[in-house]
Amino acid sequence: GNPTWSFYYRNLVLGLRDRYRVIVPDHIGCGLSDKPQTYDYTLATHITNVEKLLDHLSLRDVTLVVHDWGGAIGFGLATRHPECFRRFVLFNTAAFLGHRTPWRIRVCRTPLIGAWVVRGLNGFAGSATIMACANRSRMTPEVKRGYLLPYDSYANRIATHRFVMDIPIAKNAPSRAVIREIESKLSGLRDKPMVIFWGMKDFCFTPAFLQNWEKRFPDAKIHRYADAGHYVIEDAHERVMPTLAEFLENT
Repeated sequence: GNPTWSFYYRNLVLGLRDRYRVIVPDHIGCGLSDKPQTYDYTLATHITNVEKLLDHLSLRDVTLVVHDWGGAIGFGLATRHPECFRRFVLFNTAAFLGHRTPWRIRVCRTPLIGAWVVRGLNGFAGSATIMACANRSRMTPEVKRGYLLPYDSYANRIATHRFVMDIPIAKNAPSRAVIREIESKLSGLRDKPMVIFWGMKDFCFTPAFLQNWEKRFPDAKIHRYADAGHYVIEDAHERVMPTLAEFLENT
């Protein structure tokens, strides 16, 4: 997602690594990956990067776990290679066009001001540590340092800004056609098991997005957390883990 990185999944990794091979890549520009200053930071490129990883590691029988931008990236990959994927785990995400963009994100897209806020002040990653957790006690100083660790300079915040700029709001946005193609192929994955964990206090991926998933995947198992926000794993990982483990064991 953006501005999360593999640190976001640390509790899931610790809870699953004794039984499963867990792979948590950082997208280019995020986390501990390289942060090139001249690069095509677009949805199509991010999908291709993970596609290359899938091929490089010869991955099959994959359980895809997605959150935030991971939905579009992950399902972009899954619709290209459905034979490689066994089941899906979703946390507050989308792989289709939404109908609203929060004003907080629109500000970060404003010419000049957006770059100054996101890259100069670290306003996107920094504000996420406040707004994305419904349970503020979870965002301890130590955890906050973890989320912000990779984004410690103007140069290292390039992807957090480019991800925001790549949101396909305008009809002529480069990534809009990519999202449309993914959206058109989601029905081809309907026969695979899916579980959805949703933080109902998410200011960005609101319950309307969850309803869209329900319509597209009527057999999905859905677990709603009324007291969790966008960083649903941070807010509710103790409740998520047993249910997730049961889903993995039974499918």
